[in-house]
Amino acid sequence: MAARCQVTGVGPQFGNQISHSHRRTKRRFDPNIQKKTYWVPSLGRKVTLNLSAKGIKTIDVRGIDAVVADLLKRGEKL
Repeated sequence: MAARCQVTGVGPQFGNQISHSHRRTKRRFDPNIQKKTYWVPSLGRKVTLNLSAKGIKTIDVRGIDAVVADLLKRGEKL
């Protein structure tokens, strides 16, 4: 599963892990990706999406129909 949100597009970021002695090593900050299934009335079926926590909140605010319409317009496969 790719660590990328289908709604917001957020993906992994990279930076340094800093130890107590201030040595730096490269590390990866992964987003909080969840697999969620929604019923989409406009399509008449369930859709499973890989979402970040912010993407889930976006669907709560805008509604699943509006978000799915944007995904389809963008050419995302559902």
